Order: sequence, then structure tokens, then C-alpha cells
Amino acid sequence: MTSILVYGGRVIDPSSGLDDRLDVLIVDGRIAEVGADVSSPHGARRVAASGLIVSPGFVDLHTHLREPGQEHKETIESGGRAAARGGFTTICAMPNTEPAMDTAAIIDGILQRAEDADCRVLPIGAVSKGRKGQELTELDALRAAGAVAVSDDGDAVADNSLARQAFEYLSDIGIPLAEHCEDPAIAQGGVMHDGAVSARLGLRGQPAAAELSIVQRDIALAEASGAQFHACHISTEPSLHAIADARARGLHVTAEVTPHHLWLTHDVVAGSSEDLRYDTNAKVNPPLRTEADVQACIDALAAGVVDAVATDHAPHATVDKQCEFDAAAFGISGLESAWGVVNSLVEAGRLSLADAIERLTIGPVRAWNLDQGELRGLGTLQVGAPADLTLLSTDAATRVEPESWASMGKNTPLAGHTLTGVVALTISQGRFVWDGREQ
Repeated sequence: MTSILVYGGRVIDPSSGLDDRLDVLIVDGRIAEVGADVSSPHGARRVAASGLIVSPGFVDLHTHLREPGQEHKETIESGGRAAARGGFTTICAMPNTEPAMDTAAIIDGILQRAEDADCRVLPIGAVSKGRKGQELTELDALRAAGAVAVSDDGDAVADNSLARQAFEYLSDIGIPLAEHCEDPAIAQGGVMHDGAVSARLGLRGQPAAAELSIVQRDIALAEASGAQFHACHISTEPSLHAIADARARGLHVTAEVTPHHLWLTHDVVAGSSEDLRYDTNAKVNPPLRTEADVQACIDALAAGVVDAVATDHAPHATVDKQCEFDAAAFGISGLESAWGVVNSLVEAGRLSLADAIERLTIGPVRAWNLDQGELRGLGTLQVGAPADLTLLSTDAATRVEPESWASMGKNTPLAGHTLTGVVALTISQGRFVWDGREQ
């Protein structure tokens, strides 16, 4: 019997409203007891958590692991290490790999490769074959193989007829369509937010209407079919209003927002000096928006209109970013800086600690109904739940130094910034996968 006692920490479990100084006992990879003065079994490994938050392990609904086909950017192994350092014990892997994750065999291969990863990997299947937006995949076969959602992320399902078919099939299958909300006819190849900064830089802008167009269409299709529409990485105030209205009407609509859309605006692309930067590390899709949009994202997250903070971790090789802005790849590596960003919002009084932890744990689990079978209790510290714990500091300052990251992708506009909050320890499925106290 393998046992671990985490003692003396402030235990916060939003699934049950628990917030108290307690001990957590782990036995054979499961939560065995949570309470005051829990007895330590003979031979148990003891972890002192005084001064730290003890939280359920974080769950990320939106991660790009690049394997198969782009292992020079990231692998399941390196992405798993990055997740552990960020406090994530479960990550959902997007299907824009090479080949795309569009068959049961590829889904099964991902699960096999992930068996030894430092976190749990749940695959997301492609909606269309080859992610080409022309023909649906075998959606039920993907679900049966282990896909927890379907998406063509990187691209919307632009064809209205195909999108309608997808929602109709998914209404019977019971997993969500996680949509990249960008209407290509409106976006017109925009490389950043359409506004004063894009005009100043002479770059093609992507208007907020490109996001809203797909959000409104998919809300209508979800309402007609009864299927679940999950809005990925929402970035604009009008889209959030549409989602809030749909939820108020009882529709099965869920949403996520990224740390970078909670923290950064399109001004970062230009930089703060007189010399314009054209910072390719700030090139992300959907683009960084205005301060009003950032505040709308924070407000929607606090109000529960947005279910989850999801990193949209998108690692790239250096060559993909060190080029002209138009040619640079979209994406930010976000797993290892996520807690620092989210907790910095807490420290600034823009988000409560309880809401922050809820949206990183049970919020995403409930959004996608992930706590099934062996994963019952996922995102919680309930007795019998998987032993996924994250120990957090909420007051320690940390400087973002991507060169020290476990992720192969060092692409972030946060390099050099100081954030508040550190992941001190991560336990995944009863295994110690990261100990930041030793750093």
C-alpha cells in the first residue's frame, strides 16, 4: 500500500465549498480521507503544506501537444511535464496534429503514448476528416475510443450544413463540439485585433464580428439539435453577451477563456516604447483584444458565464516566431504561466480565489461531464476521487523565464514579467510529478 499525507495546508475544494486548514490522505492513488489531524499510516510519505493552498489538480480543456507529426514543437512527454509544473493533472489534447486525430486508431495511439506522461491526457477528436471541413468523421467511433469532445480547432466548422450535421449527430452521442469561433469570411486573414493598434502597425485586423458570427450560429444550431456547444477561447464582449443570453435560456452552451485573454491586450503587439515591436510572441488566434474585452472576460469568468480557464497552450519552434509578423505562427505557450496570471488577477482584486480555483478544477470537469467511470470525482478532493492535488503559493512572486520551462515551446509575450503565485507541488494519480519547493 502506497500512502501520502499532505498536512497543515489550507484545503480549498470548490466542488463541496470546502475551505479550511485540513489534512489530505492518499492511499493507492485515491483520496482516502480529508479532515483535521488525520493519522499518518506507517510508512506514509508526509508532505508539509503549511502556508500553501491544497487544491484539486487543475484541468485544462484546451492543450496542443503537437504529437503526432510536429514533435519538434512539443511531445506528449514534454507537454505532460509542462502541465505538471503548471499544476495541471488532466489536459485535453486538441486534434490539429499531423495526421489529424480523426480516427479511433489515432485516438487509441494517443492514449497509449500518454500512459507514462506526468499528467492524464484526454484526447479530443476531429469533427471533419483531415480537419478539412468537408466530411464528418465517425463521431461515435471517436467517442467510443476515448475522445471527450470533438473540434477542428485552428479552424471553425465553417460550412453551415456540415456544422448542422455535426450538432445533430452529437445530440445522440453526448459529447460537445468545441468550436474555434472564427468566421473566415469575416476574418479575412486578419493577423491581430482590428482596431487602433492594427491600423498603427499597418497589419490586417480581425474584427470581433468574426468571433460573434460563429458563436451566434452555433448557439442556434445547439438550440435546434439539443447538442452541446462549447465556445473555445472566447475573447470579445459581444460574444460573451450572446453566451450569457443562451445560458439564461437554458441552452447547453459552455465556454472557456485563456489566461492571456484575461491579462493582455492588443497593445502588447506594438510594445510600450516608441519603437514599434511587432511582437510575434503576442500573435495568437483569437487575437488579443481591447481592455474592455479583457474586463468582460474577467467579469464573465467571475459570474460563471465562462466555465473554465483553459490555456490554449500552443508551443512553437523558435523559427516559427522569429520572422515577419504576417508569416509568424499563431499561439502562446501557456501551461507554466497560467497560475501566475490567474492568481495575479486574484491579488489585484479582479477575481476571487474561490472562483479562480473553481474555474481551474471542477468547472471544466462539469462543463464536459468528465467525471465518469474511473474518473469519478475528478476535479475534487472527495473520498474515492483520483489523487490529483496541486499545492499553491498565492503570495510568492515569480519572474517568467521561458528558457527554464519544461515545454519545448518558449513562445510567450510574458517573458520577463513578474507574476504572483507559484505551483509548489503537483501530485498526479498519486505520483509526485513536480516539486517546485526544490527549485
